[in-house]
Amino acid sequence: MMLSYRHRPVQNKEMEVRKMEKPKVVILGAGYGGLMTVTRLQKQLVKGEADITLVNKNDYHYETTWLHEASAGTLHHDRVRYPIQNVLNKNKVQFKQAEVKRIKKDANTVELKGGEVLPYDYLVIALGSNAETFGIEGLKEHTFSITDVSAAQKIREHIERQFDAYRRELDKDDNRLTIVVGGAGFTGIEFLGELVNRIPALCKEYGIQRDKVRIVSIESNPVVLPQFDRELVDYALSYLESKGVEFHIGTAVKKATKDGVWACKKGGEPYEIKAGTVIWSAGVRGNTVIDASGFETVRGRVKVNPDLTVPGHENVFVIGDCALIINKDTNRPYPPTAQMAMQHGEICARNLLKKIRGEESLEAFTFHDKGTVCSLGEDNAIGIVFGKKLKGTSASVMKKVVDDRALFMIGGTRLVLKKGKFNFI
Repeated sequence: MMLSYRHRPVQNKEMEVRKMEKPKVVILGAGYGGLMTVTRLQKQLVKGEADITLVNKNDYHYETTWLHEASAGTLHHDRVRYPIQNVLNKNKVQFKQAEVKRIKKDANTVELKGGEVLPYDYLVIALGSNAETFGIEGLKEHTFSITDVSAAQKIREHIERQFDAYRRELDKDDNRLTIVVGGAGFTGIEFLGELVNRIPALCKEYGIQRDKVRIVSIESNPVVLPQFDRELVDYALSYLESKGVEFHIGTAVKKATKDGVWACKKGGEPYEIKAGTVIWSAGVRGNTVIDASGFETVRGRVKVNPDLTVPGHENVFVIGDCALIINKDTNRPYPPTAQMAMQHGEICARNLLKKIRGEESLEAFTFHDKGTVCSLGEDNAIGIVFGKKLKGTSASVMKKVVDDRALFMIGGTRLVLKKGKFNFI
């Protein structure tokens, strides 16, 4: 275990000076994991016990689990974000708006874009994820991904421009109104749910018949939403199909072009789906900074110790989408979720506190599954909460409860009142 400077043996005058310095804690990323870490840590630390710096490329946090709403245009993009400073104790935490270039773990420094270097005694990497393209030709050039607030705005505006262009053009191109969603996991299904709610309003606004709009979901796996049982999956698919969604299950996207995508069923012939909009939501990988910094990774994720530290660099924690933790029951990695990231943050904060105070025994992370809810639009959803299956309105209400709980855990009642899904809270 690497100790902070104040706990290291004094070897010379320079070290004697450094011994008196407060340990430097640098937290990279203000997503669910990073903010949970810093808000929990600032509550437990005595003022002056450590120098804490939070680094994030934006001056705001955004609710990743709400981005599908902003992308479809059913929720304004400003609703999904709030200023980071609103949840920080400025007497204990310094916020720095900057982008991370690389981490030099052997030198205990973080290099920022622009050249600034931040030294650390303890580092928390909570940089989130990037879209995983699996090397498929044309995806980066010709598709959108629901990755952040800016991306959500671009998707909403692009769809609106396609509708406007269709209204204006004399020689109508119906393909312009085709929307392809690659991936029918959580993000893909939730986006589809919002999209089918949004399309009727767009058709009315631009004077377009609803049957001119084609919505296509492509999923390479033979099943959709494997975390749910057949009953709930069938409910979700039936609902979305009733709203006009066309599912291509067991079908892989082979290539994306400016005109749409090429898809293929296993053992079948490739076929083209022409589309004006293609959204890619078929997986994520850890932030590119992780690989650029020389960490040993699997799809950009670091396989961490049980206490969330990096093997061989026990003063570095990796949490959230950047962390790889094996579920012993399935022998597969836990999927990256907001629930997982927030639980990482709680354990990380407690272990950081132990390290700062020179305690040897750290807490091992154990995931406590409180349930999963998948939205199908404003008033519909499916879910399993504490072992109970939910669907329809009751599941939709629970989804809003989950969303508000996340706000409360980081920012308390004030944040829930300002940003929460229930107007009466």
